[in-house]
Amino acid sequence: MGQELDTDVCVIGAGPAGLALTLMLLRSGIRVALVERSTGFRRDFHGELLQPAGQRILDELGVLAGAAARGAASLSGFQVLEGEQVLLDIDYGSLPAPYDHLLALPQPHVLRELLAACRRLPGFTLLEGHRIAALLEERPGGPCEGAVVHGPDRAPVTVRAAVVVGADGRFSRTRALAGIDVGRCTSIAHDVVGFSLRAPRCRATGQVRVHRGPGSAVLVHDAHPDRFRVVWALPPGRARAAGREIVDFRRELAGILPQFADLLHAQLTSMADLTVLDVSASHAREWVRDGLVLLGDSAHTHGPIGAQGIDLVLQDAVALHPVLVAALHAGEPTARRLAAYQERRAPAASVLHRTQVVRTRAMFGLRTDLSTVLPAHRGLPDSP
Repeated sequence: MGQELDTDVCVIGAGPAGLALTLMLLRSGIRVALVERSTGFRRDFHGELLQPAGQRILDELGVLAGAAARGAASLSGFQVLEGEQVLLDIDYGSLPAPYDHLLALPQPHVLRELLAACRRLPGFTLLEGHRIAALLEERPGGPCEGAVVHGPDRAPVTVRAAVVVGADGRFSRTRALAGIDVGRCTSIAHDVVGFSLRAPRCRATGQVRVHRGPGSAVLVHDAHPDRFRVVWALPPGRARAAGREIVDFRRELAGILPQFADLLHAQLTSMADLTVLDVSASHAREWVRDGLVLLGDSAHTHGPIGAQGIDLVLQDAVALHPVLVAALHAGEPTARRLAAYQERRAPAASVLHRTQVVRTRAMFGLRTDLSTVLPAHRGLPDSP
């Protein structure tokens, strides 16, 4: 029959959104079972740029300093360049300290600090290496009463909970099991590949830079430890074109980034060094049902322009926390009670999607007003 577990909230996915929400709920006296399919955070991580808003949330949760101490790169600003010409130069130093910079912070550092903070609190259960297999519903689409998850040995664990929170990313299994339409749309009509380059510290730029080339753009920023993180947006179909070899990519990239040509030629040796990223946008039509909530990328996804992904999902967790606690205390975790979360956060997600479309056009030179690529970093969210 498998194991049975009783809790207040079952969170599916131990990414930044799921772990931040779990920590907030535990501090509010809510029992949480956290389900994570990977073990030891052994999975691919791409986004690691934190805007000031995200830094503030992690700081007020008490984990930013510890995460940064594990290794991070502080970045003073954001530039757009075409050849040697600087088209846009944004200095974050004009913002109030201590959040007067961007931070390239590896996600595993953040997740380990959040998890350590959760482990110190009562009411926490971690189901590591477990995948969600089914939602507990008396009828399809009816009130959710928990989830069935499978461990590494495929043994089922029935988690009975007043609320299930799907925080399992852009390919959310929780959302699929609920039969909720992903609402897929496009924010960037280009292929996007990502990779890292090892580089001595003396090569660091201290900036996030977007280098515009013919029909493409390359985002480069310092990262920890002693490397550059590179995200390259190419014309549609170019990344997957038949017959393309690594020498072709290397030659094209070196033309846009001549200052890094030596690193590119030494380190990009096969197509396996490049990861084609899924940057499609989505906006689920339903974020809440009776006993069920979608959080972060499970509810909405965005392209990489503007480096807003982690900040946005952390702000989602901040917004959901008081709504969820109030619903649990009232004994009514219904769609009607939980709707306040979607009403607050869905408009912000929609605005960011529309803004990213404009920013993408600006990045590729399709309009001249480059001020539209300004990251939305000035407004700090409410405290956790």
